[in-house]
Amino acid sequence: MNLIDVNEKFKTEESCWDYLEQMRWPDGIRCVTCGNDKVSTITRKVSAKSENKRGKLYQCLEPTCQQQFSATSGTIFHDSHLPLTKWFLAVALIADAKKGMSALQLQRHLKIGSYKTAWYMAHRIRKSMEETEGSLMDNRLTGTVEVDETYVGGRYDKRRKRAKYGKPAVVGLIQRGESGKVRTMRLNTVSKDTLVGTIMNHTAEDAHIMTDEHRGYKSVGKIRKHDSVNHIKEEWVRGNVHTNSIENYWSLFKRGLIGSFHQVSVKHLERYMAEFDYRFNNRKDGDIFIKTIARMCGTIPMPMAALTADPEANQPF
Repeated sequence: MNLIDVNEKFKTEESCWDYLEQMRWPDGIRCVTCGNDKVSTITRKVSAKSENKRGKLYQCLEPTCQQQFSATSGTIFHDSHLPLTKWFLAVALIADAKKGMSALQLQRHLKIGSYKTAWYMAHRIRKSMEETEGSLMDNRLTGTVEVDETYVGGRYDKRRKRAKYGKPAVVGLIQRGESGKVRTMRLNTVSKDTLVGTIMNHTAEDAHIMTDEHRGYKSVGKIRKHDSVNHIKEEWVRGNVHTNSIENYWSLFKRGLIGSFHQVSVKHLERYMAEFDYRFNNRKDGDIFIKTIARMCGTIPMPMAALTADPEANQPF
């Protein structure tokens, strides 16, 4: 669904609520606390001045529970004062923005009251795009897999002697072929143990690994079939051996960070990486909007306090 389709189908709060309820409870509404299907409806009048007030609540009729809840309770939408119509439009904008969309852009496009609110909304959407560790382990990359490490950060500063090794290191793996699945993660250190361990955990045993000449990859041949190109000697392609696909992805990722976000904090870097991975892996999916809304219904809340905790680790690079 494109932006026009989303705006047409979900132009009212009622249509958004009905859609969330159908997605969350396809077999009938159940209490989010105890699972009881005996619930009563609490309907509230919503005035034009309070468009963000939830118009429909439910109450569990189980005597030992009696919990009040709504379709957004226990989800990433939880405790949000923004209208669902703006949430749905934000998902459509972010899911379709190849190089990402900043919180300032969301604030302007959707007429959100404050930058902080738009920033919080964007990070909650990114949170729903993250893959769980179990999902990653159950879906290891197969076939020919290119692997490359890079460093994300600002320009080299001679006065501070800020070389690339002072920037956060990330590693990426991309599966060649029609699927073209990509997977990126941050590394505390770039070493033989971290690189080989990442390849072992995220690729199938019969995968064919393609890397550059980095010494951390020398032991990959002990666990997987392995070939490499030597960029130092200006060898970029040797037959079928190259790392062009993952390097192209790094180019897209870095252009997105610089062009849309300008700078991001180290603390939130992995969430931005998850957003770019998710959008790239679902680039051919015409229902990425629906898929994202479904994931948001299944993602637990992320309070602002959790997002902004430990400010010392939230320094921009």
